[in-house]
Amino acid sequence: MSIEAVRRTDESPPRETVVERVAGWSVRHRWPVFLGWLGLVVVALLGSSLVEGNGAPAHDPGESGVAQQALRDQSQYLPIRENVLIRSRTAAMTRFQDDPALRAAAADTVTALRQLSSAVADIKSPLDAAATGQVSSDGRAGLVTFIVAGPNDAMIDNYHATKQAVDAVAARHPDVLVAQAGDQSLSATVDNAIKEDFTRAESTSLPLTILILLLVFGSLVAAGIPLLLAATTVAATMSLLSVIDQVLPINSATSSMILLVGVAVSVDYSLFYLRREREERAAGLETGPALRVAARTSGHVVIVSGLTVMLCVGGLWLTGLDNFRGLTVGTFTVVGLAVVGSVTALPALLAILGHRVDRARVPWLGRRRTTARESRLWTTMARAVVRRPVLWGVAAVLLLVGLSIPAFGMRLQDAGPTNSLPRSMPAVDGAVRMQQAFPGSAAPEQVVVWGVDVTGPAITAATAQLRARVASSGGLLHEPVSVMRVDQALVVRVPLDGDGTNDRSNQALRTLREDVLPATFGQVPGARFAVTGKTSFAYDFTNQVRDRLTVVFAFVLVLAFVLLAVAFRSWALPLVSIVLNLLSIGAAYGALTWVFQGGHLEGLFGFQAYGGITDWLPLFVFVLLFGLSMDYHIFILSRIRERRSAGATSREAIVSGIGASAGVVTSAAAIMIGVFSVFVTLSAIEYKMLGVGMAVAILIDATVVRGVLLPAALALLNDRAWSRRDRREAHRDEPAGPAKPRIAEHLH
Repeated sequence: MSIEAVRRTDESPPRETVVERVAGWSVRHRWPVFLGWLGLVVVALLGSSLVEGNGAPAHDPGESGVAQQALRDQSQYLPIRENVLIRSRTAAMTRFQDDPALRAAAADTVTALRQLSSAVADIKSPLDAAATGQVSSDGRAGLVTFIVAGPNDAMIDNYHATKQAVDAVAARHPDVLVAQAGDQSLSATVDNAIKEDFTRAESTSLPLTILILLLVFGSLVAAGIPLLLAATTVAATMSLLSVIDQVLPINSATSSMILLVGVAVSVDYSLFYLRREREERAAGLETGPALRVAARTSGHVVIVSGLTVMLCVGGLWLTGLDNFRGLTVGTFTVVGLAVVGSVTALPALLAILGHRVDRARVPWLGRRRTTARESRLWTTMARAVVRRPVLWGVAAVLLLVGLSIPAFGMRLQDAGPTNSLPRSMPAVDGAVRMQQAFPGSAAPEQVVVWGVDVTGPAITAATAQLRARVASSGGLLHEPVSVMRVDQALVVRVPLDGDGTNDRSNQALRTLREDVLPATFGQVPGARFAVTGKTSFAYDFTNQVRDRLTVVFAFVLVLAFVLLAVAFRSWALPLVSIVLNLLSIGAAYGALTWVFQGGHLEGLFGFQAYGGITDWLPLFVFVLLFGLSMDYHIFILSRIRERRSAGATSREAIVSGIGASAGVVTSAAAIMIGVFSVFVTLSAIEYKMLGVGMAVAILIDATVVRGVLLPAALALLNDRAWSRRDRREAHRDEPAGPAKPRIAEHLH
C-alpha cells in the first residue's frame, strides 16, 4: 500500500522539494526535456569525434615514475628487447652444448633473425663462446636475445616480423621448445587479454541484465526504460572521457569499469523511480501525481545515493595514482549524468508513456509483475527479526565476523603477467619457462641513467662495476645484463630473481636500488639514476596504496557519515549504515583471501593461487562497494522513515518499509551480482578476484545486512534512530485512524 494513500486526508500537502519541482517541470515539458536529453548525448558523441591525439601519458608512482619520465624526455623510444628460449621438450633434458637438436634450433633462430636485418639488432646467441648468461645455470637451456630496431614508428611492425620468424622456427623444430617472451610479447598479451576480457564481460552482462529486468517488470516496455537510461548515460560518458583523456590518462580497463558502474547506477535509479511510480498508480493515482510522489521520494533517494557514490569513489583521487584519478573523474561523470537523467529525462519519458509503460507484457509474468507488491518473504523475515532483534543481530554479526577472519592475513602482491594470465597463452607459458631457466630475463628491470655524458669513461667504468656486483649478489641479480643508449640516457637491463612480484623479487629490487646503484652510478658526479620495470612498478604502486589506505578510508567514512547525517537529520542512522557496510566489506575481504590467497576453489574458478591479493583490489572494492551499497541503505531507510512519519510504530515501519523496498533491492542486487559474477569467467586473476569480492559483498548486503542486521539495529534503537522532526511527525500522526491500521496490516 502506498504511503500517500494512507496519509490523513486533512493533512496539508507537503512543500515541494527542489527535486520535485525539477521533475514536475520535466513532466510538463516532457517532449522538449526528453529530446533535449537525447540531444545532449548526440552533442557529446559529435564532440568526441573532433578530439585528436593519443591522450595524456600515465605517470607511474615512485621511483619507477621518475625513470619513465626520464625516458619520455628523450627524443627516442626505448628499444624493444625480446628473448627466445631454446630447450628440450622431453622430461630427461640434455645439456644444451651436447644436444645437436637444441643447437640446430638456436642456429636456425639466429639465422632467421639476421635475415631481418632492418628489423633486428644486437643479436646474442648461446652458440657464441663470448656470450655471458646465454646458457642457463643448469646447462639445459639456451637464450637468444635481440633488440627490435627502429625507427620509432616502425618498431611494432618490426616486432611482428620477428614474431613470425620465431614461430616459423618453432614449426620447423617440433621436438624443441622455441618460446618467445619479452617487452612487447608480454605487453601485447596483457593488453589483448584485458580487451577481450572486458568485451566478453560487456557482451555477457547485457543479456543477463535484460533477462533480470524482464523478470522484474514483466513488460518489454518497462524493462527497456532502465536500459535506455543506461545506454544514453554510458554513451555520453564515454564520449566525454575521450576529451578528458587528453588531460588525465584513462586506459581501456578504466573505461570498462566506468561502463559497468554506469550501467549499475542507471539501472538502480530507474528501478527506484519506476517501481515507486507503479506503486502510486496501483494505489489509485494518475500518472502525473504518481510521478510527483516518485520525485519527492525516490527522486530524493537518487540524489543522495548519487552524491554518496561520487564522494566515496572520490576517495581514490587521494591515492595520487593516475589510473585511480581517471576512474574517479569517469565515475563522477557517469554517476552525475545518471542522476541528472533520472530526475529529468526519466520522469519525462514516463509521462510520455503513461499507462503504456506496461505494454508488451511477457507471457506468464506480465500480469503479476506489472503490479507493485510487497515481498512476503522479506516481510516475514523482518517481522521475525524485530521480535527478537538481539538474537538475530548477534547471530548475523558473528557470521560476518567469522567470514572476515581470513582477511587479517591478507597479503597485497601484484600478480604480474605470469601469475595473472593462464599458461595456455604462449607468451605467458614462454615467460614462465624462461623465468625458471633464466630468472628475470623475460622482464628485466631497467636502470635509467641520465644527467651526464653517458658515453664517458666514468659511466663505462660504473657499468663494469655494476656487472661485477651482479655476479657477486648471491643470486639476487642475474645475467644477461644488457646496456643500450637512448638519446642522452643510458638503460641497463638487470634481471632479478624471484617471480617478478614476490618477496624474493622485492628483495632483489631493494638490493639493486639501495646497494648496487649508489655504489656504482652513484659515485659519478652529476649522474642521476632510477629503476623502472614490472617489479619496480608493482613495488612502488603497492607501497603508495598502503601509504594512502588510511587517508582514503577516513575520507570515505567521514564524508559518508556527514552526507547521511544531513539527509536523515540523525546521528544514529549514519553510524548504523557505516558499521553494517564495514561488516559486509570485511566479509568480502575474508572470502577473497580464503579463495584466492589460500588457493581454495581453484578448479571451480579456473585460477592458480600465487599467495597474495592484487594490490589495488581492496581499496577499489572498498570505495565502490561503500558507494553502491549505500544505494540500498538509503532507499530502505527512506521507505521506513516514510511509514514512521505516517504514523506507524517503529517496528511496524521497519517491517513495512523492508517489505515494500524488497522488490527493488532484490532486483538491483541480482543485476549487480550477475554482472560481477561474469568477471569470474574472465582470464585474468585480478578480475576473478574483483568478481568474487563484489558479488559476495553485494549478496551479503542484500540478504544478511538488509534482512537481518538493519532491522535488528533499527528495532534496538527504536525512536532513537530518527531525528526529532521525524519523531514529532510520527507522534503527531499516531492518533489518526486510517494510517496506523492500514500499515499494521502488514504485520498480521
